[in-house]
Amino acid sequence: MAGKNKNAKKKAALLATGTVAQNRRARHDYSIEETVECGIVLAGTEVKSLRSGTVSLSDAFAAPKDGELWLQNVHIGEYPNAHQKMQHKPKRDRKLLVKRKELDRLSGLVRRDGMSLIPMSLYFNDRGICKLSLGLAKGKKSVDKRESIKERDWKKKQGRLMRELG
Repeated sequence: MAGKNKNAKKKAALLATGTVAQNRRARHDYSIEETVECGIVLAGTEVKSLRSGTVSLSDAFAAPKDGELWLQNVHIGEYPNAHQKMQHKPKRDRKLLVKRKELDRLSGLVRRDGMSLIPMSLYFNDRGICKLSLGLAKGKKSVDKRESIKERDWKKKQGRLMRELG
């Protein structure tokens, strides 16, 4: 019961800042070169589900297809108060809205340099419009992951030592 309450508090804190979901594994599995903000085409029940916080970005990625950018493998749960005819498919592909110049640049980097487009976070901006933060990323090898874990642990230890010394 205590774990459920803790998760509910985390979800409420994220929703208060406008952030609906974050992909926390992305920085562990990939080295992020840059981030890009883009819009996303959603159905009405998807927006309602996002506002209630039922979304998972864990295995998601974006890819250019037919001259457009598509978000794949994002799970947005069904909205419980909607009629069954009005429900959306939880794992459908969703179109991302980026300018043509940006799309050409990103698709060139993905095809030519073997980079990936990984969703970092999904949030509502000041105007209430749903936005997606995409990270242009290169995959890390297991050696790199171990190195970043060592570096993070050292920084934690450094902070503790500095606090102890005053």
